[in-house]
Amino acid sequence: MKKAIKFNLLTTTALSVALLGAAQAHAAETPAPTNEPAVDEVEAIVVTGFRESLLKASDIKRRAVGSQDVIVADDIAAFPDLNLAESLQRISGVTISRDAGEGRQIALRGLGPDFTRTQLNGMEVLTNTASGMDNRGSVSRSRSFDYSIFASELFNKVVVEKSYAAEQDEGGIGGTVGLFTAKPFDYAGFKAVASIKAMNNANTDTTTPRVVGLISNRWGDFGALFSVAYGQNDINEYGYRNWNWTLINAGAANVGPGVSAADRDRLVNATGNNRVRASQAQTYSTWFNKRERLGLTTALQYHPGERLTMDLDLMYGTLTNDRDEFQMTSAGVNALTGNITGTQRLNSVVIQGNSLVAADVSGVDMRSEHKFSHDKTTFTQAVFNGGYQVSDAFKIKALLGYSKSEFEEPIFDKVFLQSTNKSIAYDFRGGRMGKNTYNFDLTDPAQWGLMRADTREDYISSEYKTAKLDGVYDFGGGSILKAGVEYRNFANNGFQRYQRIDWYNKPVVPQAVKYVVNEKSVIPYIVADIDGTYASTGQLRDLTTANDQPGSNYQLEEKTTSAFVQYDLDATAWNYPVRANVGVRYYSTDLTSAGTATQGSVLLPVVIKSSYDGFLPTLNLAVDVRENLVARFSANRNISRPSLSDLRAAGSVSFTPFGGTISAGNPNLKPFLADSVEGSLEFYQGKSGYIALSAFYKNMDSFITSETSLVPYGSTGYPTQFQGPGQDGSTMYSFNRPVNGDGATIKGVELAFQRDFDFLPAPFDKFGFVGNVTYATGKSNVLIDGASYSLDLMQLSKWTSNATLYYETDKWGARISSAYRDGYLDGAGGNGNIGSGYHSTNNIDFAAHYNAPNGLKLVVEGINLTNQAIDQYTDIAADRVLAYTKSGRTFTFGVTYEF
Repeated sequence: MKKAIKFNLLTTTALSVALLGAAQAHAAETPAPTNEPAVDEVEAIVVTGFRESLLKASDIKRRAVGSQDVIVADDIAAFPDLNLAESLQRISGVTISRDAGEGRQIALRGLGPDFTRTQLNGMEVLTNTASGMDNRGSVSRSRSFDYSIFASELFNKVVVEKSYAAEQDEGGIGGTVGLFTAKPFDYAGFKAVASIKAMNNANTDTTTPRVVGLISNRWGDFGALFSVAYGQNDINEYGYRNWNWTLINAGAANVGPGVSAADRDRLVNATGNNRVRASQAQTYSTWFNKRERLGLTTALQYHPGERLTMDLDLMYGTLTNDRDEFQMTSAGVNALTGNITGTQRLNSVVIQGNSLVAADVSGVDMRSEHKFSHDKTTFTQAVFNGGYQVSDAFKIKALLGYSKSEFEEPIFDKVFLQSTNKSIAYDFRGGRMGKNTYNFDLTDPAQWGLMRADTREDYISSEYKTAKLDGVYDFGGGSILKAGVEYRNFANNGFQRYQRIDWYNKPVVPQAVKYVVNEKSVIPYIVADIDGTYASTGQLRDLTTANDQPGSNYQLEEKTTSAFVQYDLDATAWNYPVRANVGVRYYSTDLTSAGTATQGSVLLPVVIKSSYDGFLPTLNLAVDVRENLVARFSANRNISRPSLSDLRAAGSVSFTPFGGTISAGNPNLKPFLADSVEGSLEFYQGKSGYIALSAFYKNMDSFITSETSLVPYGSTGYPTQFQGPGQDGSTMYSFNRPVNGDGATIKGVELAFQRDFDFLPAPFDKFGFVGNVTYATGKSNVLIDGASYSLDLMQLSKWTSNATLYYETDKWGARISSAYRDGYLDGAGGNGNIGSGYHSTNNIDFAAHYNAPNGLKLVVEGINLTNQAIDQYTDIAADRVLAYTKSGRTFTFGVTYEF
């Protein structure tokens, strides 16, 4: 166990034990929780202050039947953290991925983002955006909800359902995250708030705004609320990157006299496991992003009398990224990507194990890159919730919803400059950050000529149409029968278009417009001015369907019909208050997948249809063993549908100078199916806090895994036009396909603790602590180059922990938080590397506020105080560096005024 894990775990456990004893000595017994609110009862969730938000969240958690965790806003339009992902990481079992200084996607209890379903105001939604970094997947066309789309201030409650009940939509083995925007009936009457903050990132030289406004009022039976959140954020992430690590192929004449005889023999003659692997294209990289986020909500409520309720929620949001990417890399025409041939010569080497960790190489063509991209995600939603009390015992509820997310990247322009026949020395022995040195002046424009230009366009559309009708019959005495039907239509389509112009090895090469990279980077170097170069060369920017990349233009449609029946009980059995539900859900999904696929040796348009259905039984039980002790047990079956790319009737091709990769889909995949069992004990200490211990186990009957094999390109059926320069049908490509593999299991335990230090003498009684630690383990088999390997589940971090120490009075408050995530895999690897992923991270954040007179609040926040690095690697055993970057500390200062 790593030292950081021990610290967080032991700290949490020690505080838990010490404070639990103090709580037992000082806290008064608390009455048993009352029955759940009526099904349609509006529950106010407005709180003031961080301590009160924790109290409200724990109260909702305590009264639930199944296992859930809740976050509520600590003030009006003041959800904690910069975005929802940052807030969700405080929940036990939740981990997040980060990009450009912000949380982006979440994983729950060791299962990746594709296994977590997200609902907004009661209906399932999906949003996609992009990373500027190829190592992180670039455009995210997946089922993984991207939480960076929305400003956190638009929401006042988030519920994470870890157990499953029949009345919930199927589709999230990991769990369901419910997002809720504010409603006018949350407030007693007129309410308005305005907030403005200034943000600054240490890696940039700019200060950007973040503005929030909310206004709400009620007129008898009718209420209306409007909110807006707007923000800009300049982010600069930079560091070191390799394309990958691959087997080195060195000719005898390409190994210089400075290399020892033993090392020369390994480089030239070694076979099997004794062969040496080298990094590809050693690169200094910078990703500068101007991010703009806008969110608007409207909530209209009409509740005439006690029998009829009608709620309409409208939401609109946009996220815009303007990115400048700069790279200094050994990847010209004669690139340093594994084949040491031609003019290249190894002058010195350092080999550790079978990795070439340092080398001096001459005769290499260097290149610089400048890419500018503009992308925009637009999200719209309209959802109507209504209820009618037919009789004292019977009620009907209905939901009609529509949502659409569109990702557009109309601009992706990239210009490459080249400097030929140079020397580079690289060294990975000084830490995770590689170090490059060169034998020429990188800032001399005369050293650089125009090499190549790339133009790309991306588009993704995800659309949901949902209709639900439920009936609730109350037999009295806490006995309720529920039943309902639902129809969901999910449609996803998109494409990627690409054009490449090469100028090298041509008689006449036009001139580029050049300058020294103008954002913070590890070192300065010359790059191309994109607009000037495109203008001087006449490069086209508007692409057509003729430029579609193979495997990227595909369409999916899922039509799902489902029905459920569930019995709820809230009663007393043998003097124990009991809350329970038991039910079953039936689902039937019809899939239509359209795209292009291989038929023999020809790539043709194809439409493939498939279907699947099943029954999902569920049981959830909560017993108040004592007035302050709740025991829970849940058992259920649930599914997660295959990823979008896995279902495509299409294939995609990417290449490097000496090979490439083909990825294809499989529309006949069956969904992941899992049986889950969990239990927990929760000890509540009045209004002072609680301690909860949970254990969970999931058994997946089937698990979709990847099958990877090395094959000649000519055997795949894909046209030669998608290959790289100088390649032919005999060039070896890595062929990746998803298959239904053997099942997998995941199991783990969670410990959560929350406590006000009210047992301490003043002023220390204003302190408090909330924290958790989760351990999870699970493996699956993957096929790599024809061999089977047992690897940890993708996105699974064995250890995660969170800790927040806070101090709060009526006048002011402050808190400091840590979020630790153990290392995890994000891929099976490739090129002979077994597994690829991320090393552990521990992010430290800070927030403080001062309540001035007359409704004015002053706020200061610090995010990523330690400038935590993102460290990617390939090969579990060799731990070879793929990327090492930092995004800098972010600070915000602002004021909030409540009317």
